[in-house]
Amino acid sequence: MDRLTNTIRPYAWGSTTAIAELVGAEPTGEPQAEMWMGAHPGAPSRTGRGALNEVIDADPERELGKDAAAKFGPRLPFLLKLLAAGAPLSLQVHPDLAQAKEGYADEERRGVPIDAPNRNYKDANHKPELICALTPFDGLCGFRPPAETADLLEALEVDSLKPYVDLLRAQPEEAALREVLTAVLTADREQMAETVTEVTAAAQRLGGAYEPYAGIAHHYPGDPGVIAAMLLNHVRLQPGEALFLGAGVPHAYLDGLGVEIMANSDNVLRCGLTPKHVDVPELLRIVRFEATDPGVLRPEASPSGEEVYDTPIDEFRLSRFVLPEGTAPHDLTATTPQILLCTAGSVRAGELALTPGQSAFVPAGEKAEVSGDGTVFRATVVA
Repeated sequence: MDRLTNTIRPYAWGSTTAIAELVGAEPTGEPQAEMWMGAHPGAPSRTGRGALNEVIDADPERELGKDAAAKFGPRLPFLLKLLAAGAPLSLQVHPDLAQAKEGYADEERRGVPIDAPNRNYKDANHKPELICALTPFDGLCGFRPPAETADLLEALEVDSLKPYVDLLRAQPEEAALREVLTAVLTADREQMAETVTEVTAAAQRLGGAYEPYAGIAHHYPGDPGVIAAMLLNHVRLQPGEALFLGAGVPHAYLDGLGVEIMANSDNVLRCGLTPKHVDVPELLRIVRFEATDPGVLRPEASPSGEEVYDTPIDEFRLSRFVLPEGTAPHDLTATTPQILLCTAGSVRAGELALTPGQSAFVPAGEKAEVSGDGTVFRATVVA
């Protein structure tokens, strides 16, 4: 079992206090958005044996286990994070596996540099993800039914929104959502900025259901993504609750601290709330234009005390143990690779003592027991 030393990414939207408070450190005054735990080459965790990606590369079958290496290839197929949003992230969607392979091959064929700002596909993998709240956590997830969005927009009493309201009421669901999102993202930028300014003032005046969107507009004044965001369900997770975000589902995280796990990919198509590239035609090819319930997940407890967040993919499996003091150790030994992350109290993982924010990598087949008085998240795969 290897203690991990992890990189904190200072993205501008990150909270300046949340991760510091969790780990018991003084805030630096700079944003701390994500702590990465895994073998992603962009910021691999470090172990006493070297960078985790290099450790795995040296002997994939030993570190990952025979079954996982055969199923997912010679790399850790997930990335685990602490995510601390102090401002809204970009509104975005992720491709499915077939779309990612096709998009990556096309950009490679056309010679688009991998680090080009207009590059959509950094790899040929999909990026399903799961966010589990450690604090109250606000986000947007999936399209609201068009009729409900029409009511929401109409009540703002902004004349330039009327065409969108009419489309949402007159067209079938898929066509309504597609046409309105297309119209918002392709509108004249100056005219859209004026609309967003009017919407912001109305949302601030009305409050209630409009508060999340007023907050978004505060961070992104004039951005068409503010209107796009109003097409989506607003969700507030309580600690321990989670959201699974599959391919084609538009989403954005707004505020809060959580544990996030995802397939090991960087593929993102943005819809707005960002200065980065927005490829509207490719985005419209990837988005699933259907109203969806956000589907808040609560963990399913097993007799062993493990609480599992059930998801429909195999690249990751997230669970947690809430350990009361004095309980017998839980045996987590498995034939798959694992990362263990403490988020509360003090736990012992094998010979390692873990406090909040500390983590460990467990190679496949290595004996692993956890005990103590606290909470530990377990990330692994289904092989």
